[in-house]
Amino acid sequence: MAEITNELMYELLKSIQQQLVDLKQNVSEVKAELIAMRGQMQSIQADITNIYSILARHEQRLDRIERRLDIRELAETQRPYQPE
Repeated sequence: MAEITNELMYELLKSIQQQLVDLKQNVSEVKAELIAMRGQMQSIQADITNIYSILARHEQRLDRIERRLDIRELAETQRPYQPE
């Protein structure tokens, strides 16, 4: 069995320290990517919310138009549609 010396322990600790530095850097990179992904997800959610509000406004307008057409059809004499 090899003899354990201070130099061997020192080299082993330096290796472990370098691995920890690399690991810390990798974790920082992953955190930065997650933050970017979170920002993208929030942007997508905001876009979806805007789309829903626009659709709701269009639905309200369409409902008003349909109500007006129903009222107008009842007020007019009912004739079959004849294209000219």
